[in-house]
Amino acid sequence: MKIHTASKQALTDKELLDRYTATRSLTVLGELYSRHSEMVYYVCLRYFKDSERSKDGVMQIFEDLIHKVDRQQIIDFPKWLYVVSKNHCLMALRNNKQGFIVPVDDFVEFSTNLHQEDNSLEKEERLSLLEQCIDKLPAKQKIAVDLFFLQEKCYKEVAELSGYDLSEVKSFIQNGKRNLKICMEKNAG
Repeated sequence: MKIHTASKQALTDKELLDRYTATRSLTVLGELYSRHSEMVYYVCLRYFKDSERSKDGVMQIFEDLIHKVDRQQIIDFPKWLYVVSKNHCLMALRNNKQGFIVPVDDFVEFSTNLHQEDNSLEKEERLSLLEQCIDKLPAKQKIAVDLFFLQEKCYKEVAELSGYDLSEVKSFIQNGKRNLKICMEKNAG
């Protein structure tokens, strides 16, 4: 009989996730999460722009994982956790009565009615519309826009990660930005 002596450190994310699913051990989930908690912190910091609030976000996201891991089939844990973290931050910002800053506002010029008050409900509606418009982009533009604006990669990194050449990346980003602006203006109420 062979004894399995692999330590938790030697296990892959997938193996830890499978072990958690089988055992429901919070220690195992904690080990998996701790591998990526620094990334979660920086996602929170990017949205919250506040170190303490970002640390709180890291803890809240871990608490939420206990329920979310069971509800979805997770193929790539780090990518899934990135999306969960981003969504957590967006929801927290949407619920913040003081309003919020979304990095994507920097690259899309919104058509705004200057006579309307810029309140958090309007910001939430614009963000929701922006998310819908991003989803409508052609696949290559969506990938380039996501990597460049949302994940804050440089042109070279976008090219490396996507497999597109540098001129294609610049074109996809420029066209994606234009298409987002058109979509936002067309669907603004």
